[in-house]
Amino acid sequence: MIGKLQQILRKHIGQGEVSRDDDGQELQLATATLLMEVARADNSISDEERQDVMRLIENHYALSPELTQDIASTAERKAKHSTSLYPFTRLINQSCSPEEKVRIIGMLWRVTCADGHVDKYEEYLVRKIADLLYVPHRDYIRMKLEVTDGPAPESPCSPCGDGTLVNQEK
Repeated sequence: MIGKLQQILRKHIGQGEVSRDDDGQELQLATATLLMEVARADNSISDEERQDVMRLIENHYALSPELTQDIASTAERKAKHSTSLYPFTRLINQSCSPEEKVRIIGMLWRVTCADGHVDKYEEYLVRKIADLLYVPHRDYIRMKLEVTDGPAPESPCSPCGDGTLVNQEK
């Protein structure tokens, strides 16, 4: 596992060949790095955000827990030292369908909400990444609403079809 991650890193800095199988891991690393970038946008990564990144990567790419841990650790280091989002978004643009990009935006929103607080810097970064991935604004908003909205469990209200709230305690 470590060897494969080293091959991915070597490819990014131009040292050595990477097989076609490693292209999938490169995409996983790019996605995880963007997730970590959003998690650290407010200058700290909470344990909830870190766990959410690992859970999202593991579930989305059907990875083993060990490989997920390695990718998440590498992604956190890359996010800390990266100066541009372009290498990561370029790879995603080359490798993913529009639907897959929208799912990645949904993952970014889940990380943003993981600590129970949507920071304005995190929100800005998700918007910026959505623009770099050419995700239409309506899909960006749809994913935001899917993740952030919905009635709280203690709320007696639920949204109607027209967006108004209806009291269900009658």
